[in-house]
Amino acid sequence: MRSSLSGASVAVTGGAGFIGGHLVAALLAAGARVTVIDNLSSGSMDAVRPFIGNSAYRFVEHDITTPIEVAADAIFNLACPASPVHYQKDPIGTWRASVIGTANLAELAARSGARFLQASTSEVYGDPLVHPQVESYWGNVNPNGLRACYDEGKRAAEALLADMARLGLAEIRVARIFNTYGPGMELDDGRAASNFVLQALRGVPLTVFGDGSQTRSLCYVADTVQGLIALMQSDAGAEPVNIGNPSEITMKALAEAIIELTGSQSELSFLSLPPDDPHIRRPDIARARQRLGWQPTIGLEDGLGRMIADFRARMG
Repeated sequence: MRSSLSGASVAVTGGAGFIGGHLVAALLAAGARVTVIDNLSSGSMDAVRPFIGNSAYRFVEHDITTPIEVAADAIFNLACPASPVHYQKDPIGTWRASVIGTANLAELAARSGARFLQASTSEVYGDPLVHPQVESYWGNVNPNGLRACYDEGKRAAEALLADMARLGLAEIRVARIFNTYGPGMELDDGRAASNFVLQALRGVPLTVFGDGSQTRSLCYVADTVQGLIALMQSDAGAEPVNIGNPSEITMKALAEAIIELTGSQSELSFLSLPPDDPHIRRPDIARARQRLGWQPTIGLEDGLGRMIADFRARMG
């Protein structure tokens, strides 16, 4: 992996997704030649439409559960639905993308000598019993629950990549991405931040699950992308690195903040908490600070303001 992205050939699977689209924009701005590989099962061409006509960009429609050959110095694997609404629609397909798809791409990296970065997730910690979550924590995951297709799929992918790194078969990086938000999220994304913004702008009740005391730590998408790029270019090795914002907020407080920022007259509507929904979520990012020199820079109010403006513009 070259020290500079300028002129590097980079493949981004899942590049038509929310984080993927922002990552592609950052890579192109840095001078990389980018190939996006996406089957559009949860991504959208809207995410990559701004790059059409750029000679440094190309799009390949492909499902990574089938092997593919592509020349690249680096591979970012973001190919998997990340919202429960989306990944639970096709749980077997979700598991196959995480496990079989990752195996196909890691084997490609092994053959070609490309550095491979896996977009793993905070969901590997499940409903955590350790708080904040540090990378050495093994997690508390229900292997038979509704979320298992995603949680356990990502855990299996990490196990494979750890063995490949130990055997010296490929140069591996693993990012455990925590909740990410910002402009460009699909209006029907289904996660709390996008749901709340959409409902507030429509003037309908904001649906809060449980009593709203469960917490999340929201990282603005530009910060997440810079963390991924920093990890790819680092000498951090194959140990997982949390990429997220350690500022924690309850879902009730988040909903109330979005009502205030939008000027909405919406009220809160409380629904039953879904099975296995994590009660707490906050990353320990000491490893990212030490090994990558990275930490988030955009505060929640600023980031939500940008997201709200984007949603308003797209809703018309």
